[in-house]
Amino acid sequence: MNVKWLGKTDFLVLTNNKIYEVISIEGGWYRIIDDSGEDYLYPPDMFEIVEEDNKEKY
Repeated sequence: MNVKWLGKTDFLVLTNNKIYEVISIEGGWYRIIDDSGEDYLYPPDMFEIVEEDNKEKY
């Protein structure tokens, strides 16, 4: 699934309105490769889903 960051831009972390791919969901949090190139967990309430993963529907 792809999501858009709605928070403020934080250098080398997340950029406002940038689209990120959720590589997994763990404990309700999104694991995302951020602007540093590393993957971290982020709370979903600061993201907008822009593309659902259709694989789950089959």
